[in-house]
Amino acid sequence: MAPPNQQAPSYAPRQPQTVPPLSGENSTKFPVVVLVVGWLLPGAGHFLIGKWVRALLLFAAILTMYTVGLQLAGKVYLPNTGDLMDMLGFAGQLGMGLPYMLARFFDWGAPSVVNTLADYGTKFLVVGGLLNVIAAVDAYSLANGRKASL
Repeated sequence: MAPPNQQAPSYAPRQPQTVPPLSGENSTKFPVVVLVVGWLLPGAGHFLIGKWVRALLLFAAILTMYTVGLQLAGKVYLPNTGDLMDMLGFAGQLGMGLPYMLARFFDWGAPSVVNTLADYGTKFLVVGGLLNVIAAVDAYSLANGRKASL
């Protein structure tokens, strides 16, 4: 029994606390610009929000994947070929942004897969593009404050 001048402890369930949205040093007024720039050039979105090391690592890793894919004579997909796998490959490679556009403009890569190494090269090209999309979305999430930076 509690003394008369003290309140008895309350065992009522606690109300959940609302968490304010993250707003830190990485929050910017133009997160869409970070997304588009990050898509066009690998790592550039992270560079714009001040994540220098992450930007450099992403730039080096993604461009290395794309360069290896081109050196292995990977197929550079064209839009609207009619085959579902070609359309998916095109969508994946388009994720590279500017390097894909340069590959198309300068006619780098192979028009078709002729051996096993070229098939691996094609996979490098597609995965590099998909990784670039993930990196651009990560930079966007950091820029608009939805994701806490480490």
